[in-house]
Amino acid sequence: MSDHAVLHVKGRVLVGPEDVRDELWVVDGRVTYDRPAAEAVTVTGWALPGLVDAHCHVGLDRHGAVDDATSEKQALTDRDAGALLIRDAGSAADTRWIDDREDLPKIIRAGRHIARTRRYIRNYAHEIEPADLVAYVAREARRGDGWVKLVGDWIDRDAGDLTACWPRAEVEAAIAEAHRLGARVTAHCFAEDSLRDLVEAGIDCVEHATGLTDDTIPLFAERGVAIVPTLVNIATFPSLADGGEAKFPDWAAHMRRLHARRYDTVRNAYDAGIPVFVGTDAGGSLPHGLVAAEVAELAKAGIPPLEALAATTWKARAWLGRPALEEGAPADLVVYGSDPRADVRVLADPLRVVLNGRIVG
Repeated sequence: MSDHAVLHVKGRVLVGPEDVRDELWVVDGRVTYDRPAAEAVTVTGWALPGLVDAHCHVGLDRHGAVDDATSEKQALTDRDAGALLIRDAGSAADTRWIDDREDLPKIIRAGRHIARTRRYIRNYAHEIEPADLVAYVAREARRGDGWVKLVGDWIDRDAGDLTACWPRAEVEAAIAEAHRLGARVTAHCFAEDSLRDLVEAGIDCVEHATGLTDDTIPLFAERGVAIVPTLVNIATFPSLADGGEAKFPDWAAHMRRLHARRYDTVRNAYDAGIPVFVGTDAGGSLPHGLVAAEVAELAKAGIPPLEALAATTWKARAWLGRPALEEGAPADLVVYGSDPRADVRVLADPLRVVLNGRIVG
């Protein structure tokens, strides 16, 4: 018999955007809508599926891989903010041990970043040349949890600005190999230049996507390519530009332009039907626990509040192939004091966090 307590969650349970129920129970760590005979601990409020941070780096800081104790602190910070499902969009650390911890968020890993030589943050990525791209994508597809992460563009010191990292033919072959192995592919992209090749080559998702324009938005929409805008990270572009302006003035100006139009870019993508999901990019230069701030940023960009909420709950979980609050699902949920559909800022103040059927926060 499990050592999980029976929980009774009552108030309003947001099973889906329109599916609102009065109560659920947690028995043996799983959701049920059938009242059990056993006595239960009662939790009252507005319940949501555990939030999703679809771009988060557990096991990484600005210098590279961190030790297990630091990784644990990062995961706990995300958990206490309500992020109970993380897509780790690239990490140099081995965090598989987290899978054995029932008190830490569930992680879907994309393996280690794959970047062009000397074209990414030091100590983060496999840094390779295009001839090796297919082999490294195959390696990370086998090591990850159904995702592979490419660095699609980065500053080219000779050009003095962001440029695409990979030739079209190599990208096509690499994405085809990942798909053959059952993995989806995403890519870091700040600028405009790499997007068309990546999408036409069959990529599944683009991170940041600040370079989307009227020319490429219809292509993303037609192909169903998702974006994870990481607006809390894009907010740092002006300070990055200030720091690099003396050496790379064209890059600095470009970064400021991308920042200035960031909300229009996200709203135009959403309006065109591009799937948009919540991701914070925590674990590099940003702290963990920012999932509520990112949802608020999507709403500020003009995405309807209910859709911004769906981007970190029901839709995000369906996109990643993980359950929400359906009968029999693992009881990963967050309880709030008021209706988050009315004001997404409520997400910043969870009353209770329930993970694998246990109250952990």
